[in-house]
Order: sequence, then structure tokens, then C-alpha cells
Amino acid sequence: MEFAELIKTPRVDKVLLHRPFHPTVGGTLCLTGHHLILSSRQDNSEELWLLHSNIDSIEKRFVGSSGTITIKCKDLRIIQLEITGMDECLNIASSIEALSTLDSITLMYPFFYRPMFEVTEDGWNSFPPEQAFELLSAETEDWRLSDVNRDFSVCQSYSPVLIVPKSIDDESLRKVAAFRQGGRFPVLSYYHRKNGMVMMRSSQPLTGTNGRRCKEDEKLINATLRPGKRGYIIDTRSLNVAQQARAKGGGFEQEAYYPQWRRIHKSIERFNILQESLIKLVEACNDQSHNMDRWLSKLEASNWLTHIKEILTTACLAAQCIDREGASVLVHGSEGMDSTLQVTSLAQIILEPKCRTIRGFEALVEKEWLQAGHPFQHRCAQSAYSNSKQRWEAPTFLLFLDCVWQILRQFPCSFEFNERFLVTLFEHAYASQFGTFLGNNEFERSKLKLKQKTLSLWSWVNQPNESHKFTNPLYEANGLVIWPSVAPQSLLLWEGVFLRWNRSSKYLEDAYEEMVHIIEFNKELQVRVNALRRQLAELETEDGMLETP
Repeated sequence: MEFAELIKTPRVDKVLLHRPFHPTVGGTLCLTGHHLILSSRQDNSEELWLLHSNIDSIEKRFVGSSGTITIKCKDLRIIQLEITGMDECLNIASSIEALSTLDSITLMYPFFYRPMFEVTEDGWNSFPPEQAFELLSAETEDWRLSDVNRDFSVCQSYSPVLIVPKSIDDESLRKVAAFRQGGRFPVLSYYHRKNGMVMMRSSQPLTGTNGRRCKEDEKLINATLRPGKRGYIIDTRSLNVAQQARAKGGGFEQEAYYPQWRRIHKSIERFNILQESLIKLVEACNDQSHNMDRWLSKLEASNWLTHIKEILTTACLAAQCIDREGASVLVHGSEGMDSTLQVTSLAQIILEPKCRTIRGFEALVEKEWLQAGHPFQHRCAQSAYSNSKQRWEAPTFLLFLDCVWQILRQFPCSFEFNERFLVTLFEHAYASQFGTFLGNNEFERSKLKLKQKTLSLWSWVNQPNESHKFTNPLYEANGLVIWPSVAPQSLLLWEGVFLRWNRSSKYLEDAYEEMVHIIEFNKELQVRVNALRRQLAELETEDGMLETP
């Protein structure tokens, strides 16, 4: 298929662009295979370059011979194009609809994108499982790398190489995979160097109504326990939902077969409930009534902050079991691809200082989301404005990023990256020139040959002239465990995502620059104060007369 077949009118002059908190801009609108471009040809006027894949929905309205196309984007901005001529407007609208809903992944922009910067690092090879295992091997010899899934025959949603207990052979892993939904047998998620405890993740066991058991599964899970220690199984479903799953062939671990493990149910919502929550939240943020009571009521009714509280609470529980109880943890829900990954990722943010660095966080996203089989292509197919509601769409990754932002806000000096970094990951998960978030798992990515045909997001982010934009000026390495508050008053709306198009970006940029200047001044002042204190201490040592203030 040629893109030209979908473009009925490639160019229209005298188009007016309307955006909140921006002056109206007039110019020429052009449609390419992947972009909507408006060029004003005016000094100091920013051009609009919008990826078709970023478009969530469009609406048409006609007044006389002119038409207005309202474009609602996956990054939550809303823009309007005022076009003279009904035919031109209809042609542009139908072209945008066709180009923004392409079925084939290989027709998307990442396969056509050619970087304008020198690629000094291949982001596709920045975080291989072998690298994580090498670091683990320096701490313990209880684990091994298994290539039982090298041809994706055991589990299509897992990576080809996995870290498993050393005492469990590949044949046992195959039997355990047959006992777990989708073949997602328990694998290592995190090793806590402080006490040697571990966190594993998997999907639900297929116990069914007959209480089916798998001795290899029991052996694998018990292999993670130290002598005399107990473990915790954190099920991200309510007990009622888990019991209902048994009737469909799923279920949960029976206490009789896992006596050294205590099962805890923590309900975390998924799928359409989260998608509806996002839709209600964005609707509240776009409310122009300026009625505070109504706005707060809508915000509460969306339940978005309630979901954040549930996820953070469960992540804190997992971290507490590992760090304070000295117990190993297994986390799973049904498929182990959504709420499970939210919990394991956030628990590592809490426990592991490396995960709070830029490259450490990238490694976390790579290991716990991309290599762990979170179906980005399905979950991020649409955003809050789409008219089509597919059951597999859900803002799972956005909720995770929001939870990270909540912790970042509570511990502003403990993270090397800033809010801009998190917003960038949100944007690229939904629409990007990079191939990192394409596909639903490693199997699909290998079939698409993304490593050979597209560029990794990390290749761009880790450039020195880009990475400084994502660096937190307040950062001071903190080697301690951090415990976020989940009290209602501690959780706030992430304005940087949900309100950023509803306020002046110029004001925010100025405010950010001013904040950076203040931070730099305070750091310089602190250096001078510390130098004076040292001088006073030296004088006190010399004559024993001075008192340090």
C-alpha cells in the first residue's frame, strides 16, 4: 500500500491553528504518510509537527463553507484546524482518520524514521538479561540463566533468556510453564542485596475447580526460600475474583501444597475499569466551568488517585515483606502482565537506589515491562479520547509512571531523573519515532525485526546533549530504602501530564528555569556555608576559644 492512496488532499493553504494558551496561527497544512504539518512561515512562530499515530480521535464541524477539525491526541492535547472549503475539510479529515488507524505495525513511523543525530549507543543492546545476571552472580550463586525459552516455545510473552533458581532444571521449567497461565512460570524479578531475599513474578496457577497441583511448581517456589524462612504470595486480585478464576481453570496456590507461603490478596483494578477511570479524569481536567466543587467531585469520581493508592500500597507491602520481614515474595495476578509488573517495578523503586537513576530506571522499564511481556501495542492503542473501546486497552504503564511521580515528589532529592523524563516515557509509549514500545512482547518484536529496522528510544535519551534535560538538579545519591506515604493528602493529581495543555507552557518553562536558578544559587550558598564552618572548626581547634555557630 502507498500512503499517497490515503491522502486525498496533501496540502491546504490559509489554515488556522487554534491551541489553548497559544495565539492563533495561520499557515499551510501538509499531510505526509506519518505527519500532519502546519507551517506558518512567520518569524518566531512554532511549526506544528504531529505524528498521525498520536491522534486518538477527530471531530468535524461545519459553519457555512468553512469547517473545523478538532484533533484529540493520545498525549491528551486538543488542537483545532479551521479550513476554508467543505471539500478540503472533508478530505483532510478522512485522510487523517485513515492514516491514524493503520493496521500494520510495519507501516508505522519507526520503520521509516532516520535519526538526525549521531547514534553512539545501540539502545537495543543496552540492557541484556546477561548483564543483570552478571551483577547477580557477584552476590549469590543460587541462580542461573536458562535459555529454555530461546525459541519462544515455552512462553511467547517472556524473553528468550530468564533467571531461575539454580536447582531447577529446564525440563521442570517446562512442566511449571504448563501449570501457569500463558506459560508464565515464576522468574526472578529482584534480588535484595541487604538480606538475600528475592521477589519473583508469574501468572496464576491453573488449579481449576479440582485443585490441580504441580510438584515442580512447588519445588521451584520453595527453592527461593532460605532455611527456616517463610515467603509471601501477593495476589493482585481480591479473594473473590481469584476464586471466580478457578471456575475458568485458573486459581491460586493452595495452602496445603505451599505450607511455607502465606497468601495475601490485594485488589488492583485492570483493563476497562482503568480505561474508564482515565476517560473520566481527562474529562474532569478539561472541564471549563471553573467550578471548584464540581471539579473536585469529578476528580474523585474518576477514582484515578484511588488506583494509585492501591498500587502503591501493594508495592509497599511487597517491599516491606522483603526488607523488614526478611521474606521472599512471589507476585502475580491473572496473566501477570499488568498489575503484577506495576507492583514489582514500584517495589524496586522503593528498595533499590539504582532504579532511581536514569539508566537504572531505563533498565527497570526494559526488564520489568518490555522483556516481561507487557502488551504495549494493545494497552496503548488508544488513549482517553478514542470512540472505540477495546477490552485490552488500559493505561497500565501511565499509572505506573504516575506512581513513580508521586514518589519522586515526596523524595525530590533521591531521583537522578526529573518529571520531564517520566512525561517523555508516557508520550513515547503511545506514539513515537522509536521502536522501543512497538509490539506486545519479545516474540513479536523479534518477528518484526525491530532491532534491525528501528531505533531504540534509549539511543536518543542517553545522548549527553539530551540526557541533561532529564536530570534532576536536586539529586543526591541516597542508598537507603524510601517509604512513600499513601495517605490521601499525600497523593496529588499529576499536573505535568493531565493539566499541562490547559495552562501556559511559557509560564511553566519560565517557572522551571527560575527554580533551577534558585537551586543552583542555594547549592553555591551551601558550599560557601560549609567552607566557613570548616574554617571556624579549624580556628576552634587551634586556640580552643571559638564556638562554631
